[in-house]
Amino acid sequence: MAALSAMSVTTFYPAVAGAAMLGAGVLAGFAAGLFGIGGGFVVVPALFAVLPLLGAVPGELAHVAIGTSLATIVVTSARSTQAHARRGAVDFALLRAWAPWIVGGVGLGVLLAARVSGNGLATIFGTGVSLMALHFLFPLLSRRQVAETMPSGAARAGIAGGLGAFSSLLGIGGGTIAIIVMTLCGKSIHRAIATAAGIGFIIALPGMIGFMAIGRDAAGLPWGSLGYVNLPAAVVITSASILTAPVGVATAHRLSPEVLGRVFGLYLLAIGALMIRNGLNH
Repeated sequence: MAALSAMSVTTFYPAVAGAAMLGAGVLAGFAAGLFGIGGGFVVVPALFAVLPLLGAVPGELAHVAIGTSLATIVVTSARSTQAHARRGAVDFALLRAWAPWIVGGVGLGVLLAARVSGNGLATIFGTGVSLMALHFLFPLLSRRQVAETMPSGAARAGIAGGLGAFSSLLGIGGGTIAIIVMTLCGKSIHRAIATAAGIGFIIALPGMIGFMAIGRDAAGLPWGSLGYVNLPAAVVITSASILTAPVGVATAHRLSPEVLGRVFGLYLLAIGALMIRNGLNH
């Protein structure tokens, strides 16, 4: 009877984890296409909940969740960018100009993440998510324009580098910040969303590689991890997200996203508060 009970537990936990990750992938893919984000705001909290079922120890939970989120964003953002590109909405010239500075910022963020505790990283994530929630709830900046062209020179280096560092610390694609910058500089919202998906890919690929590297000698990682990237979780989430990203893209081109944005903002606010509490209570 005890053996049967143990077997039930060992099969039940992975099943629950798998279902939760599939759900996160569905929502992340849709959000990626709709808002031009990488989906990390959905994936990271879900991974915090399910990774302990796969054997992650609390001290490494934040790093694995963020590293794995970046791995899922590689595929989600690529899929979303491809769907937007078919509509001719992606500004590839902007992506080429900003990519070196973004990648440099990502490298800085990964180095910082290697020196921050799991609790500290959870608190950083919660604070960042709460700030992003304010944009979705009160999108005042999206209605303004302060320039006719995108920043260049030192301004471009600072904004792009900061975007890369901030996003790699949170395990996100940086789409929200990128969209704000682009719309302030005269890009249409649909052009900004489409291009932000490409920025997510530029952030996520070196970020994923970096988290694999800094976690290569870590102990207490869940089964199937390569450094701070859990490969089974990444595969399950991305398998769902690549199906729903085009649905989000189609919705973004057909509907005004203001109402959905406010709902998403409330979700982010709740998640931010929860993550901050988790980071401070351990």
